[in-house]
Amino acid sequence: MAILNAFDLLTKPPGELPSVAAVFGSDTTLRSWVISALCEGGDVTSFDGDTVRWSDLRDDLATASLFDFDGKRAIIVRDADKFVSSQRPELEKYAAKPGTSNRFILDLSSLASNTRLYKAIAGDHLVVACASTADKKTGVTAASRRKFLCGYVAKRHNAVLAADAADALVEMIGDEIGMLETEIAKLALYRAPGETIDEPLVRDVVAGWQGKTVWQITDAIASGDAAEAMRQLDKLMSGGQRPIALLPQIAWSLRRLGMATSVVEHREREGRPIQLEDALSAAGIHRPAEIQQAKKQLRGLGRARGKQLLPWLLDADLRLKGTHSADGRDRFLLEQLVMRMAKSS
Repeated sequence: MAILNAFDLLTKPPGELPSVAAVFGSDTTLRSWVISALCEGGDVTSFDGDTVRWSDLRDDLATASLFDFDGKRAIIVRDADKFVSSQRPELEKYAAKPGTSNRFILDLSSLASNTRLYKAIAGDHLVVACASTADKKTGVTAASRRKFLCGYVAKRHNAVLAADAADALVEMIGDEIGMLETEIAKLALYRAPGETIDEPLVRDVVAGWQGKTVWQITDAIASGDAAEAMRQLDKLMSGGQRPIALLPQIAWSLRRLGMATSVVEHREREGRPIQLEDALSAAGIHRPAEIQQAKKQLRGLGRARGKQLLPWLLDADLRLKGTHSADGRDRFLLEQLVMRMAKSS
């Protein structure tokens, strides 16, 4: 039937829902919303993927709803990764010839596209990728995520969200949809119905004490005060902030300092020296007060650390979304990054 990303399915649901659907991805909020959309209007029976076996499902998959004569009953296997690994042959057979009485939904954290099960479901039924990070494989872009936040998510709270406000939210707290929705719900309380949530409101409200602490971390990194940077980082994480959400906040200003350093380096290699103010402007720093603060931070960082900021931040971002995504490992990685960046030459 189709391979969709969650943004497309939620904003433009297909006219005919499939007999089998695989809903997978790292964003659990998107997976929850997609499954709710696929189950809307019918009975729902859920099974735990860690304990269920195919024999437990056989009768349910062959039994129509006793209460809803017009719609299909939805049978969901939650956290189905282990179930899929152990029951793959049975699932492949069912996907080839599913029953007509129910809608069978697999809820997974991942599903390899080179497997026969993936191809069988994608070919005749529906696969939905639930990730909010921009990625060509899932069809998600920064623009489609912005549109989803300003449309679908904002409407859930009767809010009007400006595009630059959506971008600011992603910069400050990351791209996890559940966290973004929580902040949009809070921001909606600051505006009357129909009034726009703009970027200044986002930066004022969302930042709060946490935003001030992030700036303190940035200043401590720039000045080479690793102990202070670690104290402030611990304050944020003890307050409940997750490393995956903290990294974009810390990286927002440091990335611009790294970009300014790269501009200076590039111009010098071409034999065309550039004023630091112009390099900062090219990196997106325009306000006089911000320029002065950035100049102070760049002097504190020095050329050697400034050149390393972009590769360090990129490496940390990739690791937090991959090898270091588990609890404990994510904190270790972020602490290691802050120590590395704050180490004075």
